[in-house]
Amino acid sequence: MTESDNGPLHGVRVVELAGIGPGPFAAMLLADLGADVVRVDRPGGAGLAIDPAYDITNRNKRSVLVDLKTPRGVAQVLDLAERADVLLEGYRPGVAERLGVGPEECLARNPKLVYGRMTGWGQQGPLADTAGHDIGYIAITGALGMIGPPDGPPALPANLLGDYAGGSLYLVIGVLAALQHARTEGGRGQVVDAAIVDGTAHLTAMIHGMLAAGGWQDRRGTNLLDGGTPFYGTYETADGGYMAVGALEKRFYGEFIRLLGIEDEAPARDDLAAWDELRTAIAARFKTRTRDEWTTVFQHSDACVAPVLSLREAPHHPHLAARGTFVDHSGITQPAPAPRFSHTPGAIRTPPARPGADTEDIARDWQAPSLRTPPTESPTGAPDRTEHKDAAH
Repeated sequence: MTESDNGPLHGVRVVELAGIGPGPFAAMLLADLGADVVRVDRPGGAGLAIDPAYDITNRNKRSVLVDLKTPRGVAQVLDLAERADVLLEGYRPGVAERLGVGPEECLARNPKLVYGRMTGWGQQGPLADTAGHDIGYIAITGALGMIGPPDGPPALPANLLGDYAGGSLYLVIGVLAALQHARTEGGRGQVVDAAIVDGTAHLTAMIHGMLAAGGWQDRRGTNLLDGGTPFYGTYETADGGYMAVGALEKRFYGEFIRLLGIEDEAPARDDLAAWDELRTAIAARFKTRTRDEWTTVFQHSDACVAPVLSLREAPHHPHLAARGTFVDHSGITQPAPAPRFSHTPGAIRTPPARPGADTEDIARDWQAPSLRTPPTESPTGAPDRTEHKDAAH
């Protein structure tokens, strides 16, 4: 594969030092937008127990195998960094430096390089050297504590809030901003420290404003957007499905209770003392029909009600199908690249990269002949898994 003309990042070269979680997802975003992403895989794999053919986060990328525990492997990565615009790594703080591919070495070879670092705790701080996962990162930021019922434990939003929203997306924002600076007159490369704790905390900016203004209680399940109101939440249907209700504005709420069929019996919307009664009335009404029946009732309305779909159901929703939000590629149903561009649309060009499968093509396209030297084993015969462990995991 040669560099594609699909996407606004066509012509941007990215080196991804293989890891798991938010780093690969960030690199996938760049690849979806047209960047030529070379994933530097290591002998033995990155530790994710999934067949590489199904690892969607490696779509639109190419792969080389490099053993960073050898001098030859370090030289190969530095050769790539010299020819790249961006390098992404997700090791624990200090590991890249010990391996010889840290910011100092890479920027010495390429002063315009944007060196993106993806970790959970960040490069500095009391917890910087400790292991962690999404759940812990969002826990200390206050974000996890906002989610869930008032009388139960916090609800877990998979790893979407920390790893991908607070981590990957902020790494991509930082990298693109730094790349813009590097390409301006007098600009230069720099290090982007993307910590999941920082990004997740940043996501709560509006809530902190509401908290300071007295418009948000510092406990879950009691506020406008966390299920505290009876007209913003989920309700079970007759067949065990659920409907999501977001009828916040009075006009939308009016249409909601009309279509629900409780317009004449529902207590006043603004009577907070009657909210438990209102919630009970809404719940009882939803239990009289199936999810699909209620979907038909509310479709094309401004009531702000939608069915809660499963991962396998979502691609078949009429709206998502019409937009092509999901696509089938290489036998896998998967989300299409986002966002969309009117002149330089992204695309899924290739299936997930197989480790080491593209060495010859990359050596030619990047003019990096050192890649053709086969990777050698480390002195122990295998990579050090703890040293290479993704710092965000």
